[in-house]
Amino acid sequence: MVKYGFNLLLWNSVITEEHFPVMEQLKEMGYDGVELPMFDLNGDMFTKIGAKLSELELGSTAVTVCTEEANPISPDAAVRDAGLAHLKQAIDMCALAGSTHLCGPIHSALGHLPGTSRTEDEWKWGQETLAKAADYAQENNVTLVVEYLNRFECYFLNCAEDAGRFCREVGHPNLKTMYDTFHANIEEKSITGAVKACADQMVHVHISENDRSTPGQGGVNWDESFAALKEVGYDNGYLMIEAFGLALPELAAATCIWRKMYDTELKLAEDGLNFMKSRWDG
Repeated sequence: MVKYGFNLLLWNSVITEEHFPVMEQLKEMGYDGVELPMFDLNGDMFTKIGAKLSELELGSTAVTVCTEEANPISPDAAVRDAGLAHLKQAIDMCALAGSTHLCGPIHSALGHLPGTSRTEDEWKWGQETLAKAADYAQENNVTLVVEYLNRFECYFLNCAEDAGRFCREVGHPNLKTMYDTFHANIEEKSITGAVKACADQMVHVHISENDRSTPGQGGVNWDESFAALKEVGYDNGYLMIEAFGLALPELAAATCIWRKMYDTELKLAEDGLNFMKSRWDG
């Protein structure tokens, strides 16, 4: 059966003991897990986070990004190696925290838009880099989860069909893809078609409204989204809410959030969980 989760990026991009009460409240609400931002790769802190999650019996996945200095599809082999090193370090943090999946646009540099379409070389370099990262992830019982992004944030993978094909061609058990309702709302011509195009590789789902606020209170076609996920038999991964707010100025700027669209973070979490359960279990 599906699990319900919440991405802690709504609170901060760096999670510390300060956020342990949030984890406790999410557990009390009925969440099965959280998604941990992995940008400040501090092993001591992720060890503490892992202990707290274990205490709460709360599962976790994680999310990270790549930069231009550590880009898995760079023409510069040294930069690709730096991308692989970053992913390995993030995998180490997953192992410390007990996170089962490392998600995100781990295929290329976030926000790098060269003004041209991807090349065959970039496709090959990305697959080679992520295959090596997947080998390391397998050793640490972590699954890498490639996330495609909309055209305004990324040029390498913009649709479910391409993300599915990318992982299918690599053919590694620890390299899979995911579906994100926010990016799909921008890029896909058919929600059902998109879900089916990556279904054999899909192990994770981001539940994200078109305005990045409370799921169910915006313009995403939720009826079709949930129906498509059920049709392909998605039943053993997370429905993970990914919402963004104004708590951290740097993160708000990166996600282009300029106004507050919810009462409180915990109210968004409560309303979002109730919405998911009403649509999935109802």
